[in-house]
Amino acid sequence: MAPREAPMQRPGQAPGPLPLVLLTLFLLPAAPALAQASTSPGSRAYGAAAVETFQVDPGLAGPIRYRLGPGDRLKMSVFRMEGYETVAEVLSDGTISLPRLGSVPVWGLSLDQARKRITAGYATILRRPIVYLDLVEARPVRVAISGEVQRPGLYSIGKGGTNQLSSSGGGPSSGTTIQTSGWPTLLEAIQKAGGLTAYGDLRRLTVQRATGGPGSPVRSLQFNFLPVLSGGGPITNPLLYDGDSILVPRAEDLSQSELLAVASSTFAPDTIAVNVVGEVQRPGLQSVKANSPLSGALLAAGGLTRRASEERVRLLRLQPSGAIKQAVIRFSPAAPLGSAQNPPLQQGDVIVVDRHGWAKTSDGVSDALSPIGPVINAASLFRLLGL
Repeated sequence: MAPREAPMQRPGQAPGPLPLVLLTLFLLPAAPALAQASTSPGSRAYGAAAVETFQVDPGLAGPIRYRLGPGDRLKMSVFRMEGYETVAEVLSDGTISLPRLGSVPVWGLSLDQARKRITAGYATILRRPIVYLDLVEARPVRVAISGEVQRPGLYSIGKGGTNQLSSSGGGPSSGTTIQTSGWPTLLEAIQKAGGLTAYGDLRRLTVQRATGGPGSPVRSLQFNFLPVLSGGGPITNPLLYDGDSILVPRAEDLSQSELLAVASSTFAPDTIAVNVVGEVQRPGLQSVKANSPLSGALLAAGGLTRRASEERVRLLRLQPSGAIKQAVIRFSPAAPLGSAQNPPLQQGDVIVVDRHGWAKTSDGVSDALSPIGPVINAASLFRLLGL
């Protein structure tokens, strides 16, 4: 028997229940996929491709992506098109030269944005081009470091190299050398600048970063590294991008224990330079450990002479305002570190070891008799000659 044909629907008649059920079954599997496709770029749905976002400035929210700039080397090809493959370097004006397309500006663009721009350019001469764009070699990271570091300035940091923690005051010691590898981080940039000064604030390290090319808005990211030194715990050591600006603010309320913790860490130089003058065996510039007490500098200078007074050792320290702070210390080598008799030293301190009272008296008598010394010597000579 021939199969029975379904009745034809008249115009204007509502659909029967069977087409409605089939339509519902067709749409149900697509709902989860549709919901997943609407996930925001910062969510976990992107898996390993998710980029860490530092929500510091709400007006500049969004993922932090690598931005192309002069010095980057890119490999470009077009699917199933011969003669379009090339390896191009981003020039100083921010453009790359591509086959049959010429100069294309890519400065400040991410790889995806640059690929879309190149695809749009080739779409004017090709039908539905599929462009592949890869970063072959990244440019060196050039950053500006200011604030409480030993040597502020502009630095170019590669993926691997040598960072040296040394004092800006000089001295015989060359400091600590640290080998690094991988993409440059905030810690490596501070080490590149010689480390923190005694007043560097690890609680408010600030990285300022442009969100795009030249003239784009700037995002400020702030990091606190002090908990790592005090009690451990997770911390973010951010990767640096070309054009970042790093600011190390000045700390005014650090405790003595926090100062010593920072001075003995990899954020601070291995040595500091202090000047020791007065009644010591080897006066002059001395290089001592960053967390050394007063006794360490005096021992580095050879110790006190017999004319030295342990009751009057002056410690001169330059303040941020430009004034000189002077402290008179009753020195005791056995005093614990951090006490009033054996305080910790800072970069640029000057230690003056005074003479004791008897040395001052003898020197005064010698100075008083020095003008008549030749007359006395002449009289003694006459007496010896019997004249």
